[in-house]
Amino acid sequence: MSVLTSPRGKVEVVHCRRTESQDIYCIKNLIRKFTQKLFGRLNIIYLLEKANLAVTLCNDKEEIMAQATFVDYPNWNVSSQDNWVSVFRELDPEIPCTPLNTLFMHLFVAVDEYSVGCCREIIRAVFKAVPELHFIFLIVPSYMSLGSTLITVFEQVGNIPSLMYDEDFAVHICCRENHYPQLHIRNARVEDHDDLMPIFLRHDTILKETYGKYFLAELIEAQDEENHAVVCEVEGVAVGFMSVCSRVNMQLLHECFDLGPFHGLCVPHPDDVLHPPPELSTEGSEDAKLSSSSHSFLKIAEEPQEQVIPETMESIQKEVIEEAPAEEMSSTVRSGNASELEDTEKFSQQSSVGDTDYCISSLSLGSLSLPEESSSFHPIYKGASDAFCIQLFCIEEKYEARSLDFMNFVFSLFPDKNFCIISLPHLTPEFVLIQNFVKIVPFNNCTLEQDLYVFHRAGLLKSIKIRLASLSDTPGVENLVSTLMLNKSILEDLKQYNEAHRDPDGTSLKAFVAEVAEQIVGIAVIRDEMDIEYIRSHYNIEDFIYFSHHQREEHGHLYHFVLNPIFRHYTKFFLKEILRLSYKSCLYYPVYPQSREDKFQSSYAHSLTSALHYLVPVRPRRQIVYPLEKLGINAPSKAVSKDAMLVPDSALHGEVPTVSPLPSPYVFCSAGAVCSGGCCLGPKNPWPLSGQPC
Repeated sequence: MSVLTSPRGKVEVVHCRRTESQDIYCIKNLIRKFTQKLFGRLNIIYLLEKANLAVTLCNDKEEIMAQATFVDYPNWNVSSQDNWVSVFRELDPEIPCTPLNTLFMHLFVAVDEYSVGCCREIIRAVFKAVPELHFIFLIVPSYMSLGSTLITVFEQVGNIPSLMYDEDFAVHICCRENHYPQLHIRNARVEDHDDLMPIFLRHDTILKETYGKYFLAELIEAQDEENHAVVCEVEGVAVGFMSVCSRVNMQLLHECFDLGPFHGLCVPHPDDVLHPPPELSTEGSEDAKLSSSSHSFLKIAEEPQEQVIPETMESIQKEVIEEAPAEEMSSTVRSGNASELEDTEKFSQQSSVGDTDYCISSLSLGSLSLPEESSSFHPIYKGASDAFCIQLFCIEEKYEARSLDFMNFVFSLFPDKNFCIISLPHLTPEFVLIQNFVKIVPFNNCTLEQDLYVFHRAGLLKSIKIRLASLSDTPGVENLVSTLMLNKSILEDLKQYNEAHRDPDGTSLKAFVAEVAEQIVGIAVIRDEMDIEYIRSHYNIEDFIYFSHHQREEHGHLYHFVLNPIFRHYTKFFLKEILRLSYKSCLYYPVYPQSREDKFQSSYAHSLTSALHYLVPVRPRRQIVYPLEKLGINAPSKAVSKDAMLVPDSALHGEVPTVSPLPSPYVFCSAGAVCSGGCCLGPKNPWPLSGQPC
């Protein structure tokens, strides 16, 4: 909630939310002739359907005060949708704009009396909702002034010609640091105690009851080479806290969690035992097969604009430090007196979890007993520990969207560590920081009532680039998918794309790769959706999109999606770029039953997509059973009445039958959902601006 004051002294309490379909009438009423001259004559429904992010500002009576729409490519046709980066880099090389950190304002309307305050509030809300966003561009005809409202947040950086019109357009920019800047992170000081304690006590009183009134001050004082406490501050006031420690019980983690994709969170060692003896049979988890070891990515160069990512990633910890015995910690907990804690090791090995998303403390891995040994094979890692853990984390709700700002600084405190881990109880609500971590799959015999999350140092890099695949990418893709069960299918589709860009039957085929520091870290393959009539007639996709505003060629079919676990938090960005670069507005992913009548079905035509949790499940429609023989020429089209979806032979490679039921397809529609971090899937489906990903 924010308070706006008009020049006449009138006051309105306002809040931001995602734009809904019922807002369209009010938005049209706010459009003036000046608005049309700035943004052109727009079809509001179409614009909202294709927008990445649409924000509405309402007062306490739910009356619309302002609305703004943002898309990931420029308006006024000043450049093509898939090639605007080079144009804007030439305009001003000092602006490091990329598809990851840039959006374009395609519409802004507001109540005249409150327009300046509404504009500032919407811009602040957008920067808060999209943590990766740093620049918002506004493009208007060069002969037009921005007026008294937009000029308060935008400044001109140059002119650019139109591709279709014989006139120039002025380019204006709005930067994050003027509205919702990144947080300043520093080492904690004892003086921060008074600022931080109200945040802790607002959400969690167990720590105070267990360790005493001044537990936080004693924790800050006990910092050493292995234990650090850091805070984020705004205008000199600490608004967040994080305690990290390099003492991790690796033996416990190896016994309980499948850490194969991350090489056991250890430095590679010649004596590592990664595969079972031939006589033993194992059942690996799907996530362990998802990617080659993350240590294949150790040669990533530091970006110049990154603040504190250390350049070295090759130094090795010389020895593993043993954890303190659980009995020693138990006596400390029973005492309940924080003054008896003589070092950070004793204090930090037990803590509790708060009631909300914003105060999190992880249970120390050293205080838990090992589960009984299982006969199943677990890899043995001889290398030194390559991870540190987050023990205590808390941040003011107002600044939680900037939680990831901590990670640059804490990684700089441990230059020889490449992984950051955190363990949380199973029922802990998902909070913003944890959304950037990868959840680890536990073994079947795991007895811990904890979930383990991992974040790699390389995940801080912002140089990820999504582009169309080329023939030279084949070796990198082969290395990426070498451990996948369906790597043959992926490589054959990539080969088909490089040879013809389409299937033998003429279906358009596109392959995209994700690249970081000249290394391939992801691949996706899509085809044009040829059965859109069947999908529309059998599934309620119009619950999520206005079908009439999506042309036939804008529907795509997602076949393969693979991304290195280190960069899994960029999954939404990868999907957004697929839509932008392929000129698609919807992607469909069908989920088939694994078997039917003892025959393998076409689930083997698609690789398991790690992006499934970002897709929206679409319910099937209840079908009419047509008496086709009696209807004769009056029978409906076969595209509507058929019982099974035909799967292109080019997708099967002879491995499965060509006909398979489609009981539960998933649809990803309207590129806005991936950019904004929420679930705004077109104007028909409202979610709050702070909504969680699907």
